[in-house]
Amino acid sequence: MSLALYDTMARAKRPFVPKDPSRVTMYVCGPTVYNFAHIGNFRPVVVFDLLFRVLRSVYGEAAVQYAANVTDVDDKINRKAAEEGVPISVITDRYLSAYNADAAALGALRPTFQPRVTDTMDAIVKMIGDLIDNKGAYAAEGHVLFDTQAFPDYGKLSGRPMDEMIAGARVDVAPYKRHPADFVLWKPSKDNEPEWPSPWGAGRPGWHIECTAMIEAALGLPIDIHGGGIDLVFPHHENELAQGVCSGHGHEYAGVWMHNGFLNMGEEKMSKSVGNVALAHDLLKTWPGEVLRWGLLSAHYRQPLSWTDEGLEQARNSLDHIYGVLDRARDVAPGGSGALLEDQLGGLLDDLNTPAAMATLKKLANDLDRAVRKNLPTAGALKQDMLALAGVMGFLQADPKAWFQGGADEGLKARVEALIAERVEARAAKDWARADRIRAELTALNVEVMDSASGATWRIREQA
Repeated sequence: MSLALYDTMARAKRPFVPKDPSRVTMYVCGPTVYNFAHIGNFRPVVVFDLLFRVLRSVYGEAAVQYAANVTDVDDKINRKAAEEGVPISVITDRYLSAYNADAAALGALRPTFQPRVTDTMDAIVKMIGDLIDNKGAYAAEGHVLFDTQAFPDYGKLSGRPMDEMIAGARVDVAPYKRHPADFVLWKPSKDNEPEWPSPWGAGRPGWHIECTAMIEAALGLPIDIHGGGIDLVFPHHENELAQGVCSGHGHEYAGVWMHNGFLNMGEEKMSKSVGNVALAHDLLKTWPGEVLRWGLLSAHYRQPLSWTDEGLEQARNSLDHIYGVLDRARDVAPGGSGALLEDQLGGLLDDLNTPAAMATLKKLANDLDRAVRKNLPTAGALKQDMLALAGVMGFLQADPKAWFQGGADEGLKARVEALIAERVEARAAKDWARADRIRAELTALNVEVMDSASGATWRIREQA
C-alpha cells in the first residue's frame, strides 16, 4: 500500500518512504503536565494516533516505533508546585496520569515510548556538550546558548528570514549572546527551583534541547516522521532541527515534518491564556470519547477546526447511525479476504484525508444496512470492511448495545423496549396520538428514539 504525507519542509505532499520499513520511527511533541489538557491539546494526540494506526496497518504493528514526550520541567510546573508546597513530581505525576486517561478515553493507543525530561537529563547534558565540541554552542555566564550562525539552514523549516525569526521568538536581549537569535540550551535555576548538575553549573535545560535529546535517546536520529501542532514550527521545531544536525547527525533530522492546524473556539484559537478553553477531562463527562474523537478528525488535520456543540451533535449522529447498522447486523458473520486493502483505507493513505475516510465508512455502513435488509450475500464482506476501516480510525470500539444504552439498568431497558414495542403497534394502527404519548413518556425517561427504515433504536441522552 502506498502512503503519501504532506511535508512541511518540502511544502508538498509526497510518497512516504521510511529509511527502514522494518523499523518506522515517529516522534510527536507531547504535553507539559501542570494542569488538565484542553481539547485543542488533544488534536495532535488524535491525529498522530491515527497516523500511528495507519503506519501499523501498512508496515505491521511491531515495525512502528512511536515516541511522544512529556515535559515535566517547566516554569508553570514550578509555580504550581510552589503554590501547593510539594515537589514537582507530585504535580507532574498527577496530571500525566489524567492526561493518559483522557487520551485513552479518546481512543489513543499508548505510544511505544513516553520519555520524560527528568529521566533524560544525562542525554541532554551530553548533547549540549556535543554541540559545544562541534562549535554549534557556547557557554556564557552560567548559560549555554546555541549559535544560530553555525547552522546555515536556520529558518529553512519555517521559511522565515532571520529578522522575522528574531521578532517572532521574542528573544531576550542579553549581553552574553553572540547573536540576538541565539537560544538557551542550559540555564541556571532560580532560587528554590529544581536543578541538575552540569559542566556549566547547576541548572536546567532549555525547552528545545529537551526534545532533540529525547528523540535521540528513545528512537535514534534521524527519524522518519516528526509531528506536532502548527504553532511549533517556529521556534521549537526550527531549533530542534538546528540542534540535531549540529550535534553530529549530518544533514538529516526527520524525513517528514507534519503539523496539524489549530482548533478554534469560535473565531479564536483555543488557548489557556485567552481563557476560551474546553477541558477534555470535562467534555468526557458529557460526551463519549468516540464522539470527541470524531469531532477532532472531522476536518482535514492540516486545516483549522472550529469546535462547536453543533459539530459534536453531528459527530454523535454519525456514530449513532453506524452503531445502529452494526447492531442490526449483529447476526452477520464478517467474511472476505481478511486483508485490509488499499480501497478499504479510504482517504487515510492520502495524507490522512479523514473527511474522505469518514465518507467511505458511512457508505460501507449504508451498503451493509441495505445488504442486511435484503439478505444479500455481500453482507459479511461489507461488515468486515466496515469494521476494518473503523478499527484503523479508532471507532466502533464499543458494543452497540452498550453504546446506545450505557447507563441504563435492566429494569429501565425492559421498560424502554416495552414502550418501543407499544409505539410500533400504535404507529402500525395509525394511532398517532398514542404513539406521541409513548414517545413523550420515553423522553421523560431521558431516552431518545431513532427511527429508521429497518426499525427503531434508542439511546440514553447525554447529561448536560
